[in-house]
Amino acid sequence: MNGSRIAAVGHYQPAKVLTNEDLAGLVDTSDEWIRSRVGIRTRHIAGPDEPVDELAAHAAAKALAAAGLTPGDIDLVLVATSTAVDRSPNMAARVSARLGIPGPAAMDVNVVCAGFTHALATADHTVRAGAATRALVIGADKMSEVTDWSDRTTCVLVGDGAGAAVVEACPDGTGPGISPVLWGSLPEMGHAVRIEGQPARFAQEGQSVYRWATTQLPPLARKACERAGLGPEDLAAVVLHQANLRIIEPLAQKIGAVNAVVARDVTESGNTSAASIPLAFSKLVERGEISTGDPVLLFGFGGNLSYAGQVVRCP
Repeated sequence: MNGSRIAAVGHYQPAKVLTNEDLAGLVDTSDEWIRSRVGIRTRHIAGPDEPVDELAAHAAAKALAAAGLTPGDIDLVLVATSTAVDRSPNMAARVSARLGIPGPAAMDVNVVCAGFTHALATADHTVRAGAATRALVIGADKMSEVTDWSDRTTCVLVGDGAGAAVVEACPDGTGPGISPVLWGSLPEMGHAVRIEGQPARFAQEGQSVYRWATTQLPPLARKACERAGLGPEDLAAVVLHQANLRIIEPLAQKIGAVNAVVARDVTESGNTSAASIPLAFSKLVERGEISTGDPVLLFGFGGNLSYAGQVVRCP
């Protein structure tokens, strides 16, 4: 089999924008303090009447429209999220109902910030195996709902949003559009990033995550390129999990993608967890910063100290 490809992407963010100046009215912080430490200027925040499945459905509808498909063309829905409030129906089923997708396999994937790239690999494997024809892969999180807004170490980081991709089999005569995934985790370090408790709250050991991401992940990202038969210098773009600009920039440099556009959507969107990679990728496509067929490294990392990365061809 020729494998699968991303046919189209889409994204969605809530209308409300929270600036650094707004946050300075809530906690002891400032625009200069936030920019110098994490590089974030703004973030989008969903209202109480905007649940995760609504964010996800908006992004998915845009991806479907961009692919020229209808809900009836989809037979697998995967939603990567760690901020679902209710356990059942799961988020994928809720999104499918909103979009009117008839009878899909519908599953959630919770690998926190690496969720989208895990879900994308799962869709690729499923399409390759012939168990699905076309899949909707969505990353969506409402981090504002699991954030302590009196804790300046975490509230300055987070935002809400969703991104989506349509995955389908590659046409005859073409190579795979999604390369083999490289994935793994350090479960013994799972305490470094947490969303737990009642009510659930996001917390992390920032220095531990920073050291892990900037020292241990570059060789793994290069291995993901090797699995695609490419060197880092061949990449047209690098889309890393949008955690913190102080992580993104040194990590991209150490990977060696000297000719690549590096996504820096974190500056205007904050850390949107599983949404961050498809959100940033969709914006690069929408702005025309990358072209159809360009090789793009997607690399997610974070919660559970999990990671997953693959090279995809730009739709």
